[in-house]
Amino acid sequence: MLSLLLLPLTAGAAEGTSFQLQRLDVSTALERADLIRLDARPRSHWQQGHLPNALSFSWEDYSRTDPDGVKYRVWPPAELAAALAACGIDEHSALLLYGDGDSSWGGEGWLAWLLAWLGHQGPVYLLDGGIQAWQAAGAPLSQEIAQPAATKTYQVRLNRALNCSASDIKQRGTAWQLVDTRSYFTEWLPGHLPGAVHLHWEKFFQGADRRPLDASQLRQLLRAQGIDPHQPVVYYCTGGIRSGYAWMVHQLAGLPAAINFEGGTEEWAARNH
Repeated sequence: MLSLLLLPLTAGAAEGTSFQLQRLDVSTALERADLIRLDARPRSHWQQGHLPNALSFSWEDYSRTDPDGVKYRVWPPAELAAALAACGIDEHSALLLYGDGDSSWGGEGWLAWLLAWLGHQGPVYLLDGGIQAWQAAGAPLSQEIAQPAATKTYQVRLNRALNCSASDIKQRGTAWQLVDTRSYFTEWLPGHLPGAVHLHWEKFFQGADRRPLDASQLRQLLRAQGIDPHQPVVYYCTGGIRSGYAWMVHQLAGLPAAINFEGGTEEWAARNH
């Protein structure tokens, strides 16, 4: 029988210091047979071709409308722990995440944030350049459905400091810098959170391979919009996906821990009728 354990949040985890996230180039990834590969693209894209032995873990399969009618809510931690455990993953597993910076709205960032929020203790790598770089290097793809390793137990150490609620934002006021990562004309202009600045999520990557900005580029991008990268930053979108990508780039840059408002404008609207 699968067993789950949710542990209390520790002070160290609250600072976001225990999560290990770094880039990994294709040549190194090819040599790392120890890494469990997770494909964050939509399952239909994974079925058409993926890194050999990669498992599908798309936000579309692990989010749903909550009892209050708020869309795109991430599954509860216990359910996510069960899903990861069924993939043969425990909290110490070494993981390789990848996407394409496109089809999943930055789902690889959402997955990185999800693991950090759950308190993942093992190293997590992002395939630099995603599946585009993998293919450009001539590395193989597969359509075979890999069988996960034996089911494990995933112990959650929930890092609540990496998420927030609409009420948290209202209570903090201007203490938190809000960054809206949605589309400008169709989403930002019709309405956004008070005091927020706009930075479309696609500004957080560059080039044909859609590689995340480096630390210097990210600091420049944020400061151009009046955001101090060393003060608390909250990224948001509609439901935490695109903002999760921005959070990931922030994390890769080594800046002080940011927050992904997972509920996004869906939660904000529901709580502020």
